[in-house]
Amino acid sequence: MNAYSNAIETFDLSRHFGSFIAVDKINFYVPKGEIFGLLGPNGAGKTTTIRMLCGIIRPSAGNASVLGFDIRKDAEEIKKNIGYMSQKFSLYDDLTAIENLNFYASIYGVARSDRKRRIQDLIDQSGLRGVEKELTGSLSGAWRQRLALACAIAHKPPMLFLDEATAGVDPLSRREFWDLIYEMASEDISILATTHYMDEAEYCNTIGMMYQAQMIALASPDRLKDEMPGVLVQVTCDQPLQAEEISDQIPGVMDSAIHGVHLHVTLKDEKQVNNLTSALQTAGIQVTEIETILPSLEDVFINMVESRLKASPQDSFGG
Repeated sequence: MNAYSNAIETFDLSRHFGSFIAVDKINFYVPKGEIFGLLGPNGAGKTTTIRMLCGIIRPSAGNASVLGFDIRKDAEEIKKNIGYMSQKFSLYDDLTAIENLNFYASIYGVARSDRKRRIQDLIDQSGLRGVEKELTGSLSGAWRQRLALACAIAHKPPMLFLDEATAGVDPLSRREFWDLIYEMASEDISILATTHYMDEAEYCNTIGMMYQAQMIALASPDRLKDEMPGVLVQVTCDQPLQAEEISDQIPGVMDSAIHGVHLHVTLKDEKQVNNLTSALQTAGIQVTEIETILPSLEDVFINMVESRLKASPQDSFGG
């Protein structure tokens, strides 16, 4: 194995498809044993970034290294030393769970003499004990997810890529899945995960927020929230949709967004709370409560995107 200081390093990594820019000069690094999250909406460039790092497609410009291997020159070496799991689990439904594990262990080159013990270890590590002899096609989405993860790490890779690996799985199963990921990170496995679930991003050591092919923020979850400008308040009222429209017209309001039955409003400072309250009440909206709250990652992301849209009105979601 190559000597390397960071599991991943990128240098102005870019990918174009004709005139379309899928990834635009992104820079980040992932230390050994850390969990790095790429967060952003569909079409932001997350999957394209992973495909370049895995050696599946070549960058149009810039470069990167994975486990010390150059993605342009050493794509085959990278593929041998990483695990990869996506939302479309590459499992064979007509095989049992243990047969899938045996198949992937063999194609990943696990020595025959070690294979049986390794498969039993994977069954225990992934919590598959009791369902290992069932047909994969009959397993629930959560069990299939665990099996796909076990298959991806059959060869004990030092680097694991998770591309929207929890899409379509219930919240409890997603949390249990991340408990498994934490265990792996504690064993010095480096992990890069893409997600559009904001709560999942909280599990990551560092988050790269992507929007329209660019990296718009790069920091730990706590730092991103601490550095969000303004003051965030949560409005409880009887007409949150109308309240959002009104809020956006009030001087001193930086942005607003619906969160469930509540409205989150970012103000320039606390002095603007009275202006917000008065404007909503004047519009006939019954306000039950306005309280200052700590921002979530969703608040941070919306704030950043809104700021970009205001700076460049021609931008819009997509891409």
